[in-house]
Amino acid sequence: MTRVAIIGGHGKIALRLAKILTDRGDQVTSIIRNPEHAQDVADTGAVPVVADVETLDTTGIATAISEHDAVVWSAGAGGGDPARTYAVDRDAAIRSMDAAAKVGINRYVMVSYFGAGPDHGVPEDNSFHAYAEAKAAADTYLKSGDLDWTILGPSRLTDEPGTGRIDVGGTRGGGDEVSRDNVAAVAAAVLAEPATVRKVIEFNDGDTPITDAVAQV
Repeated sequence: MTRVAIIGGHGKIALRLAKILTDRGDQVTSIIRNPEHAQDVADTGAVPVVADVETLDTTGIATAISEHDAVVWSAGAGGGDPARTYAVDRDAAIRSMDAAAKVGINRYVMVSYFGAGPDHGVPEDNSFHAYAEAKAAADTYLKSGDLDWTILGPSRLTDEPGTGRIDVGGTRGGGDEVSRDNVAAVAAAVLAEPATVRKVIEFNDGDTPITDAVAQV
């Protein structure tokens, strides 16, 4: 059994991930901002913990995630307000990495996006720019540290039923997409696959079974 803390626990991917993990016998704590979402989290088998990572300092986040074996960052400001995007997707994410190190959690999985990084190429006048900049900063910080990290880079997300199959790598095309079911399954798979440590896994829906795909990266 692995003890996993999911930050951003009421997100669509996070709820799916919590169910996969609890079904396989892992112990899951899902950290949420809104107490009204606690029942949705509990329905997955996870334990809801109300803690607003946007306002918590490193010590506060460390308290929320302590006693776990792994952290999954699946939180996000949701776009719209650049200041809040930087506060959550960059600053709070970085504090969560420091918090994991502080309490001795080595395993850290970041849900990012296909094409993230300093060379993301999103122009400043694009509404996606703040998010791209925030994720670039957070991912770069994660790579520079000593955590056993894996960064997931799914392409455009859909709510189509998961196929359990993906294609990893390559160049992202305009029509590429991946179901949230499959993203959650990939996150669960990498937590169980030590070979994915310190790897960036960019992927779309595809033809390769997820467990095989993540073992081959």
